[in-house]
Amino acid sequence: MIHKVLRRFSLYAIVSIQLFRALQYRLLSTNRLQGGNAIRKQPLHLAGRGLIKAEGTFTVGYFPSPFFLNTCCYLEARSKSASISIGDRTHINNNFVAISEHSSIVIGRNCKIGTSVEIVDSDFHGLHLAERSRSMPEWADPVVIGDDVFIGSNVRIFKGVTIGTGSVIANASVVTKDVPANVVAGGNPARVLKEIA
Repeated sequence: MIHKVLRRFSLYAIVSIQLFRALQYRLLSTNRLQGGNAIRKQPLHLAGRGLIKAEGTFTVGYFPSPFFLNTCCYLEARSKSASISIGDRTHINNNFVAISEHSSIVIGRNCKIGTSVEIVDSDFHGLHLAERSRSMPEWADPVVIGDDVFIGSNVRIFKGVTIGTGSVIANASVVTKDVPANVVAGGNPARVLKEIA
C-alpha cells in the first residue's frame, strides 16, 4: 500500500517538475515552431532567427531514460538563412541538439533518435587565428536524414552529411560522410558495417 502511494507521489512530482521546466524553456526561447506540432515530454528550447518547422507531429523526450529531468531538446536556426525541419512521427530522445547556422538540417519521417545526439550544419568558425571569430555561409552545408532512420545515443552528425532512408547509425558514432540507404553504419569516423536485408 505504502509503495503504491509513494510511486503515485513520485510520478506526480515528476510531471509537476517537467511542466515547470517546459514553461521555463518556452520563456527562454527566442524562436517558435512553424507548421506541425511537438509532443513535449521534455522541454523544447527554440532559438535563432531562422525557420524551425515540423511537418506533422513529432515527439520530444522519453521517460524513463537518461537526462529526462536535467536537459532539454535544443533546436537553433541561427541566421535568417538557416532552417531545421522535422518530419511526422519522428521520436527524439532526451538531450538532443540541432544547430543550423547558415544552411539547413532536414530530419525525415518516422525517425528514432537516441539520447545526447548532436547535428550541426557548419564549422561555426575558421581554423586560422584571424578566422576564429568569423562565421561564413560557405563553411556550412546541409544535413539530410532520410525517413525511417534510427540514430543511436551519443552520435555526432556533421555538415554536408546525407543519411539514406532506413539506415541505422550505431551508438557513439561520428558521421562525417554520406551513409547510403538501408545499412548499419558506425565508428569514428562512421563507415558502413553491413546492409540491412
